[in-house]
Amino acid sequence: MIKLLEYNIGPKARAFSSMRGEGSGNYGGFNITHYCGDTPSHVAECRSALCAETGIKDSHLILPHQTHSDNVLCYDKKATSLHAKEQEQLLYGVDAIVTNLPGICIGVSTADCIPILLHDCCTRVIAAIHAGWRGTVQQIVTKSILTIQERYGCNPTQIQAVIGPGISLDAFEVGDEVYEAFKSAGAPMDRIARRFPCHDGGEKWHIDLWECNRLQLLAAGIPGQNIHTAGICTYTHHKEFFSARRLGIKSGRIFNGIMLL
Repeated sequence: MIKLLEYNIGPKARAFSSMRGEGSGNYGGFNITHYCGDTPSHVAECRSALCAETGIKDSHLILPHQTHSDNVLCYDKKATSLHAKEQEQLLYGVDAIVTNLPGICIGVSTADCIPILLHDCCTRVIAAIHAGWRGTVQQIVTKSILTIQERYGCNPTQIQAVIGPGISLDAFEVGDEVYEAFKSAGAPMDRIARRFPCHDGGEKWHIDLWECNRLQLLAAGIPGQNIHTAGICTYTHHKEFFSARRLGIKSGRIFNGIMLL
């Protein structure tokens, strides 16, 4: 049975993050990500269940093959007419996807990285964004909002945003090179970075990806009251949500989906 964490992201839209659900092993439960090592039969079974739940065709369930890039794709009517192989090529290397097509469920995969879902109910535009630490450094959230402004004429003050389950500040220990990447990109280190004691008696940097992406949403013009953070740490709650740091890279992924009704 599918378990979904549902969000209120405005009228005539549905947004959610999938939960692991029942099942054993690193892919047990629900997983539709086809490039993380799961069996094709299990992925197909889970896709079928989600399509039944959302009332859409399999071809309308759109999941890019993410590569920690800052590439944003506008999924339009032309994209819907592509053959399967062409669709696969179109979706490769995409880490944020935007559409204004109703009945199309777009989404991104995460397992500690930060998912951001956007909905402008005035222009009827939605976006799903995958922001790992590399995407956050590259400001993929900012680029996604600029894309929907330029392509669809969205006003950021009308956008509702959800920051879904992801790794928390307390759990996201990083090396000095990651800290320096954020610092070099101009991130507000006093607000997103802290040093914590580690097991060898020293200290390690921790980065707050939730806050860093929230600040990007604010800087892009989205009002604070329109930004909703789930506040669920995937590392801590790995029994309910997939966590690559707890389970390894060869494990399932959360599907963070959004669709216009």
